[in-house]
Amino acid sequence: MPWAKYAAVWVASMIKFIGGPLSGITLGLNWLETALCAIGGMMTSVVIFVFLGEIIQQLVNKYRTKKPKRFSRRTRMAVKTWTKFGIHGIGILTPILFTPIGGTLLAVSFKVNRLTILFWMLVYSCLWSISLTWLIYQLPVIQNLFQIN
Repeated sequence: MPWAKYAAVWVASMIKFIGGPLSGITLGLNWLETALCAIGGMMTSVVIFVFLGEIIQQLVNKYRTKKPKRFSRRTRMAVKTWTKFGIHGIGILTPILFTPIGGTLLAVSFKVNRLTILFWMLVYSCLWSISLTWLIYQLPVIQNLFQIN
């Protein structure tokens, strides 16, 4: 079993979701193995940061030297997404825009129930993982780039 390859895809998906499918195709895994490892990687980040999110937030606030700007481009986008779409908007944008860590911390900062975060992140992780992995494995441009036969 190629455990090291699985671990590479898993870790890449923990940090930046698209890194999982790209790592999987590069390492020669089939699309189903890659999709499952990508889901596992993202959900590992989500679980860690759902339960440590408040602690991390308190530590950041404790050691901040100056008060952050209340209305930055980033906070406006986050609030706009939250007010329009709620947890569904954060969940669906997390894999492609916010990263697993950022999306989870964003949901935690809006005081969403932990089980709700876990459920919707799992749903959208499965959706994005299967669709992105399948798409990456089907695109001839990417196959030629990584010289896959």
